[in-house]
Amino acid sequence: MRLALVAGLVISTAYAADTATRVTHVGPVAPDTLAITIDTGQVALGDQVPYEAQAGDAGGEFSELTGWSWTLRDGRAIGARVGRDGRLLQLFDRVVSPPLDGAALDRPGYRVSSGDDPAYADGQTPRAVHRKSKPTDMVRTDVWTFGFTVRHVMYLLLPAPLQVGKRYTVAFPDDLLPPVEYTHEPRRVRSEAVHVSHIGFRPDDPLKQGFVSCWMGTGGGVQYAAGAPFLVLDDRTGEEVFRGELALSKAGADGSEDVYRRNYNLVDVYRADFSELRTPGTYRLCLPEVGCSYPFAIADTVWRDAFLVSAKSFYTQRSGIEIGPPYSPYRRPRCFHPDDGVKVYASTCSLMDSGNGLNARGTDKDNFGNLVAGRTKEVVDNAWGGYFDAGDWDRRIQHLEATRLQLELADMFPQFVAAADLNIPESGDDLPDLVNEALWNLDCYRRMQLPEGGIRGGIESAEHPRFGEGSWQESLLVLAYAPDPWSSYIYAGVAARAATWLQERKPELSAVYGESALRAMAWAEAELPRLTGYEKLPHAVDDARNLAAVELYRLTGDSKWHDLFLATTALKEPGVDLFVYEHHDQPDAPFVYLRLSENMTRPDVRANCLAALRREADTVLATGTATAFGWMKRNSWVPVGWGCLTVPQAVALVRMHFLTSEERYLRGILQACQFGAGANPANLCYTTGLGQESPQHPLCVDARISHQAPPAGITVFGPRDVLRPGVEWVNDLIRPVCTPEPTAWPTTEAYYDIFLHPEVCEFTVMSNLGPNSYVWGYLAAREGS
Repeated sequence: MRLALVAGLVISTAYAADTATRVTHVGPVAPDTLAITIDTGQVALGDQVPYEAQAGDAGGEFSELTGWSWTLRDGRAIGARVGRDGRLLQLFDRVVSPPLDGAALDRPGYRVSSGDDPAYADGQTPRAVHRKSKPTDMVRTDVWTFGFTVRHVMYLLLPAPLQVGKRYTVAFPDDLLPPVEYTHEPRRVRSEAVHVSHIGFRPDDPLKQGFVSCWMGTGGGVQYAAGAPFLVLDDRTGEEVFRGELALSKAGADGSEDVYRRNYNLVDVYRADFSELRTPGTYRLCLPEVGCSYPFAIADTVWRDAFLVSAKSFYTQRSGIEIGPPYSPYRRPRCFHPDDGVKVYASTCSLMDSGNGLNARGTDKDNFGNLVAGRTKEVVDNAWGGYFDAGDWDRRIQHLEATRLQLELADMFPQFVAAADLNIPESGDDLPDLVNEALWNLDCYRRMQLPEGGIRGGIESAEHPRFGEGSWQESLLVLAYAPDPWSSYIYAGVAARAATWLQERKPELSAVYGESALRAMAWAEAELPRLTGYEKLPHAVDDARNLAAVELYRLTGDSKWHDLFLATTALKEPGVDLFVYEHHDQPDAPFVYLRLSENMTRPDVRANCLAALRREADTVLATGTATAFGWMKRNSWVPVGWGCLTVPQAVALVRMHFLTSEERYLRGILQACQFGAGANPANLCYTTGLGQESPQHPLCVDARISHQAPPAGITVFGPRDVLRPGVEWVNDLIRPVCTPEPTAWPTTEAYYDIFLHPEVCEFTVMSNLGPNSYVWGYLAAREGS
């Protein structure tokens, strides 16, 4: 029987090739435990084909509120027609080869043999076999029927430790798979138990660390030991460059990761600190008798390189232009542009009164009802541009939160931002690319500004995207929200910030944004007392008003804006936090106030702002000391999910470090970045296009429809608390291919890369792309230590 080398493993060619079931990795997780990763199943995404009606076809009725209904042929759905003309038919996806049933892998019959390890000369049966299985993609094969590809990881607990340099052959029960041959070289082979950032570290980063843990699914956790040695090895030569001892970060039985008394890992997690290593190079973190991490770099450019990928993601989220070469390998036709016949109708519903905004009256039951009910026949001119939210085509005023952070980074580090080439259509003009991205988003709302100053809350379709339609094929009614004070305050604050940045660089352009900001503010101030029908306005309105006031004060120096800031700030008295539940949430305005010259501020309020920002940053740091992998939350009450593991929750830390230069805040920023960058149980960098492994199926509809890999730079929401209600429908779908069942997985490993899982696979401009690029940009631009 001949053995052939395939992807670093030796696979027998005496067995029929089945590309849908393949061993993709073999590596130890303990001296006597071998983990075998098996990827199974093959799927094909459905195509768009010309629709050719046949006698007896049914369904396919069109409504601008729901799009096309399912097209039936011989009583069975064959897909959905696409676009307003319905000339194309989106076919369902197909399962080319079903995934291997995990139960078959549980059968007895594994055999491990070796020609050079006497303990295995006659072949040995594992003491125990454990498994974890989860889907790696999910495709829609009918109206509500789905197929999967599945990854199984088998853990063979062996009767004797593996010996360094010895070769072993693993045979599967009933010849289910070809035998695999494995050479035990723990200083070279990757182990899933060793986790480290794929981005790497700057030489002067004061925190460099990795983690060790392993959950074996049906077998529970692998036991490691505090004080056990770890090594950092040169990736090229294998030379040892650092040696340390593991420290217990959090025991699996310790339910104190937050106020919910939870442990989100279910296993002991150990920390490997090598912060003293400053020599540039490419390395691997290694447990001498087990295995190594993916390679990582220590280099001056690691954060800059990561920032450029993250910041570039805004370009591929643009609406209203064609996306593609020479700016990106990812392609998408122009969409939602009036020159292509797209009409955006005014609604009488404001974003304040929509479930997609504040739902201030509490009357919107499904996020779209009030918007659609308020439709008028008025076409809103010049309603295009901005950024898509994520899996939806909406452009909402909340997206300006990302724009605010882009401009803040440009304000902190103008030279760094000026040198950051994002390769976008505006590259090479007289503005930095990041500032151009900020203005791209801001201009969407400025174009729709009413003559008297009011700002619309954005552009929204009548429903979530229809099955089979790309953004350029939208068949649903498209609407613009009515202007409201909340949206106008948000816009005024960000437009004023843009005008401030441009003031000494491009005075004429600054005047454009400054005038627009003042007009929006004047309209909101006049409209606010006229609002009726609200039992109580959400505090978000006053919070946005407060931030707009301080930004306008910074821009104009007009004391009336200072007076308004002082009247609306929650920080008039000492000891008040930036966030008080159901009362106020003002994290941004205090930082702006602290950036003003002292003679423009009131000393007591200035002191309150600094103290409140420090308390917020210290609270964030405290959440990180409670978690095994060091991820952080704004406070301990924030539920785990919506990106709090994958996006560094470090904006307050960045601001405090910028103001004080205290190293503990810099260490905290770095710590907050580790989980999302790859130092996690899945060994996954949660930003597309970065690292050794990253999400392949984020909820990016246009990429899915066009059968493309997702654009780079998207940081997904990632794992969410497996015990928190709200995704039962997804759990029901994946339960047949998930072992253990979905709610029994450790939250920190429960990432399912299956596209149609919004709380896990989706992302937003303001929650993910904005803060991620801001924090990485800060780490890249900061002065060396």
